[in-house]
Amino acid sequence: MDDSRFTEETLASEEVFTGRLLHVHRDEVRLPDGHDSIREWVDHPGAVVVVALLDNGKLLFERQYRYPLRRVFIELPAGKIDAGEHILDTARRELREETGYKAKAWRHLGTMHPCIGYSNERIEIFLAQGLTYIGHELDDGEILEVVELSVHDALLSVRDGEITDAKTITALLWAEKVLSGAWPLPA
Repeated sequence: MDDSRFTEETLASEEVFTGRLLHVHRDEVRLPDGHDSIREWVDHPGAVVVVALLDNGKLLFERQYRYPLRRVFIELPAGKIDAGEHILDTARRELREETGYKAKAWRHLGTMHPCIGYSNERIEIFLAQGLTYIGHELDDGEILEVVELSVHDALLSVRDGEITDAKTITALLWAEKVLSGAWPLPA
């Protein structure tokens, strides 16, 4: 498939904000039809989300306050990829820090892009099995509560609007397909 007829050419790029996590850019681009336009976008280091399956068949979730929306959300364990860090190392670190668990078996399920209209963020989805509790290592200022939900109950929480986080919904739907056998595990 030839995508060249959709590709935009960058004419100029300016970083208009540099934060600890995010960098905001304002680019001038030439559209495929020859017109010029402006693209504002957020540069993000990427993240992981972990579907952590307990021996009892339930998944680990966490409840935590998210400042931009000023409320508590139910989410799967997740976190940003540090510079130079392998994505599996990020997944292992985040599972341990946020839930206190380590896993014997890890599978990379796939990748999602949560906000393609304004960010290059990618989130790598992992399945963790054979969990053992070894204790929390929360980051400074990280306050959360770990909860267990079955896949069925979590999907009902999505339907009922109690789980609205995009990475959690995507990873949960992916996990449901894999755990039910509808989708084979990636090699």
